[in-house]
Amino acid sequence: MAKQRIVFMGTPDFAVASLRALLEADAKVVGVITAPDRPAGRGMKLQPSAVKTFALENDLKVLQPTNLKSEEFLSELRALEATLQIVVAFRMLPEVVWNMPTNGTFNLHASLLPQYRGAAPINWAIINGEKESGVTTFFLQHKIDTGDIILQERVPISDDMTAGELHDALMEVGSKLVVKTLQSIEGDNCPSTPQQTSSELKEAPKIFKETCQIYWSRPIDEVYNLIRGLSPYPAAFTTVSNGSESLGLKIFRATKTTGIKTVDAGQILVKNDNLFISCGNGWLQILELQLAGKRRMKTDELLRGTDLATFTII
Repeated sequence: MAKQRIVFMGTPDFAVASLRALLEADAKVVGVITAPDRPAGRGMKLQPSAVKTFALENDLKVLQPTNLKSEEFLSELRALEATLQIVVAFRMLPEVVWNMPTNGTFNLHASLLPQYRGAAPINWAIINGEKESGVTTFFLQHKIDTGDIILQERVPISDDMTAGELHDALMEVGSKLVVKTLQSIEGDNCPSTPQQTSSELKEAPKIFKETCQIYWSRPIDEVYNLIRGLSPYPAAFTTVSNGSESLGLKIFRATKTTGIKTVDAGQILVKNDNLFISCGNGWLQILELQLAGKRRMKTDELLRGTDLATFTII
């Protein structure tokens, strides 16, 4: 098959790695679709997406539609004459878009499909205590994350890995898989396997604030995995009070510890600049955290400015 004319669609850093890998592999990227600029920072000035910044640095044509079904955008997309579209961390596409190229559209998803379909596969894999994740390329179809699988690559999850660390690992492995998938298509040797259906499939829905609250009465492994699975963003949180003041705490890193007498869940213990909180069946030592409105810091640094020994979980 001839060299493909590629339109790439993506927005965050996770997608930049794949776009970079395509350019390094001498892929013919004829256009990039990314999100409109968004206000950010203290001044709420409009900021480009990571993909837009990288695309402009590499002299690629960039489109930023607000409406993927608008005739203006569709006309611009047709004019690029793409034979293949590649989607990495973008948004749900209407059929008129994903069905436009002669060779279709494939997506990179950060899980081993059909497991963990949805918006937050990296977080949920760790929250659920998985020992393995991975990346999948698949052709887009009507229902989200259900298209025929092209290729997969597995990535182990260590016992202390955070969502941020898994994100970075999958980003690099995924970028290589995108190039490998393109080469399979251009070599006219592209596997295509329908996804299996099962009642045992785990989903990866969007993370909301209520997902992030820590319930210390839960088993220690569950609390530990929640903290890892939400670090660094959006972060697991708890609220503490000393009777006159309440503080919100985001917790980014913890470790399971032993040798402390079992007590009721949600007890705070401060000892030698170390912070411990009891769970349903054990203690976690809190290593990195953040007070609401403050920066993230190591526990001993925070304890020098805030006497958490006088607080209790609420």
